[in-house]
Amino acid sequence: MPALPSHHLDDPLASVREATSTMLEQRAYGYSLPQPFYNDARLFALDMQEIYAKEWLFAGHTCEIPSKGNYMTLQIGDGSVIIVRGDKGTIHAFHNTCRHRGSRLCTAERGKVAKLVCPYHQWTYDLDGRLLFAGTEMGPDFDLSDHGLAPVAVRSGGGYIFINLGDNPAPIDDFLVSLEHYYEPYDMENVKVAAESNIIEQGNWKLVMENNRECYHCDASHPELLKTLSEFDDAEDPRATPQYKTFCRRKQADWDSEHIPWQQARFGRRNRLARTPLLEGAVSMTLDGKLACQKLMGRMTSADMGTLRMLHLPNSWNHFCGDHGVSFRVLPISAQETLVTTKWLVHKDAVEGVDYDVERLRYVWDATNAQDRQLVEENQRGVNSMAYRPGPYSPTYEFAVIDFVEWYSERMQDNLNQNASHLHLAQG
Repeated sequence: MPALPSHHLDDPLASVREATSTMLEQRAYGYSLPQPFYNDARLFALDMQEIYAKEWLFAGHTCEIPSKGNYMTLQIGDGSVIIVRGDKGTIHAFHNTCRHRGSRLCTAERGKVAKLVCPYHQWTYDLDGRLLFAGTEMGPDFDLSDHGLAPVAVRSGGGYIFINLGDNPAPIDDFLVSLEHYYEPYDMENVKVAAESNIIEQGNWKLVMENNRECYHCDASHPELLKTLSEFDDAEDPRATPQYKTFCRRKQADWDSEHIPWQQARFGRRNRLARTPLLEGAVSMTLDGKLACQKLMGRMTSADMGTLRMLHLPNSWNHFCGDHGVSFRVLPISAQETLVTTKWLVHKDAVEGVDYDVERLRYVWDATNAQDRQLVEENQRGVNSMAYRPGPYSPTYEFAVIDFVEWYSERMQDNLNQNASHLHLAQG
């Protein structure tokens, strides 16, 4: 395993890129990654440059910024992003830095404003990023139009907001069309966040994602979750029994009768959508399998909708039942720290204390998140050992982990190659 170099005269990460590329070329398929991918600060910086700054990231839900002037902020590495609702419902995103001297414009996680005003010197921007006011102190020749906010690519679909910090984001349109189709029954513009949790896990973000991509550990670690959720990923899971496949077909026929999408859709390894049944007799992901919210979502007439699972790499997984949905967002903090945000969504007219109880709504995933946190942190401690070597994944129990690691390796290698090509062209 190549050692990461300590310095480079021209670019501190140039030699790290070379070493990373070599490690990816030499890694064995079906095995975990070499140790630096999980704990090295320089490789973490590369993750932020080549993955989190170039891939589409799940940021939040459109219901969180329902009207003009509503905004949310998101911390990605060293930078902050503003996502704001503008005129005619348009969603804009900008780097959260004033074009004057760089101060953050919005210091709260969310809020509502008429204009974006820098708290430092009161430079004022419209919600579309145009600079409206900088004061007469800038002189008569100062051109406001040259100093608008730096934009961030933003797209939405099915109630989800995605951002991309790169200069040339890859197309995401096909996936957004599918999101609209699969989430149409939930009427995502008319839901609300009923509860939210933020957990900082002492583990690398890839270990967080790997843990999520398998249920090999579920039987021993997640008793609450397995009260309602099958450990099979879907009917195409290589471990799925004939009985489970028959059960799936019966539920799929029920969903067809209600015009509820269930067919599995994949977009390479990055995205996956599939509706799978909960265990027989369960209609919601609660401890007893009964409703968490009495008011169903969207146009649902039956609570027995199983769970719509949505995966978006690099940073989100989701479960939506007939009565509520749960979304998860993963944001790296450091090489061995990750913020995991969980949001529980219900119909916007559902009344707390009448239609739902927050503790009951959260119970299963609060317990599961705490268990996963411990698993990830122990995984990180073991990976940090001098004895760690990449280990083999199970092709049946951990096939989705293999998919994630392959996706990560391919995207990192492709982005490294593109970066090298641009550098070569720049040097002539």
